[in-house]
Formats: sequence, structure tokens, C-alpha cells
Amino acid sequence: MSGHSKWANIRVRKGAQDAKRGKIYTRHSKLIEIAAREGGNGDPEKNGRLATAVENAKMDNVPNANIERAIKKGTGELKGAITEAITYEAYGPGGVACIIEGFTDNKNRTLNNVRSAIERRGGKWAESGSVLFLFDRKGVIHAEGKLSDDAELGLIDAGAEDIDRSGTSFTVTTAAGNWSKVRDVLKDDGCTIHDAGLKYVAKQHMAIADVESARKLMEFIDAIEEDEDVSEVHTNADIAEEIGMQLS
Repeated sequence: MSGHSKWANIRVRKGAQDAKRGKIYTRHSKLIEIAAREGGNGDPEKNGRLATAVENAKMDNVPNANIERAIKKGTGELKGAITEAITYEAYGPGGVACIIEGFTDNKNRTLNNVRSAIERRGGKWAESGSVLFLFDRKGVIHAEGKLSDDAELGLIDAGAEDIDRSGTSFTVTTAAGNWSKVRDVLKDDGCTIHDAGLKYVAKQHMAIADVESARKLMEFIDAIEEDEDVSEVHTNADIAEEIGMQLS
């Protein structure tokens, strides 16, 4: 199994920059809060969605105090504005399809801010459903390590659909319900998990053939992700690795 798009690897490297800004802690806290509220229970042993959110947060070294506070907010033990998940659709420079995910306690504020960032950077706001059909909701695991033969067979048995390799790093794509099983196979094989969860994966990719176009797209995404309510931007861009390496 192999993939062709190097965009995911570029996004992982960029994710490390987001972590430095503290956004990754905020994202995990909001995911935990929502999981506790919508799962109806603040006990991870009785709330599978919450257990997964907590485990992912711990993989990214989110402090226990942050996790506990998010659970208490989700169960109502701590008062505050209710956080909701949001999804927007847009076209970026050159017509690249984009799905924007985030969390907000004020939908009007977030909508206005994100729409302004899109238009300011040469993008176009898209009506609901006009871009979403171009993507599938998939499990995506970004990891690093040397896969054993047994682990590779284990990945297939666990539901891996695709493995995209780049040196010792690789991205495994699964059906939405299989990502945690695939992640566990990789952990048991001694691989380092950089990121795991549900993502929007493009059904078809748009090739970005030159550095300037790639740079404009990255600047577009950066401008959107600067908003504290935005957690991630997914695209159908296919940026060749040699072009992506020139973006820094």
C-alpha cells in the first residue's frame, strides 16, 4: 500500500509550530470538554469518546490539570460558555478545496473572523456542502519508526487502507472506525505516534506545481489558523515533497 501526496507530511511539520504556540493544548482541551458533555459522563472508563480524547491529549503531553479542568467544564462542574465544534468550507488560492475545523463559544465571532481571513488572502467562501463532498472522513495516523513485517500485517488486519511513506515517517489511513486499532498496532511495534484521529481526506487531489503557488496556499492556511478558534485546515492540495521543502 502506498500513497502519492506529501501534503500530510508538510502538515505534520507545521503542526509542530502550532504546538509551540500552545494551540495544540487548547485543541485537546476543547475536544475533551465536548466529549465529556456529549458523552454524558466525565469518567473515561464509562465514556469511550472521552477516553480517546484524554489519551490523545496525554500523547501530546497536555498537563493533567488542563485535562481535569476540561472534563469539569464539559460536565458542568465548572461554569463557562459552552464550546461547540464548527466546520466551514472554502476555496483557497488557485481553487484548492478547503475544510476548516475549529471550536468556538461564539459562532458569529468565529464566522466573521474566518470569512475575513479567507477573503483577505485570496480565497473564496463556499456554501455548506459545496466542498465537503470532495472529502471523506477518515482515520489518519502520522507516525515514525521502522515497521516490522508482523506489524505491517497487523495494520492490514486492523483496517489500514493506505500507508504513505517518507523515509522513517509514514501516514496510515483507515476507515473512520478503525484508526484507534491501527494506532495501537503501531504503538505495540514501538513506533512514535505524532498525531492520530479523524481527518477530512480528499477523494481527488489538486497538484500544486510550483513554489510560489504553494507559498500562497501556505500563507492562506497560516492566516486562517492564526484565529484561536481554528484547529485545522484540510485541503485537497498535492504538494510534491521537493516543493514543500522549499517553503521554509
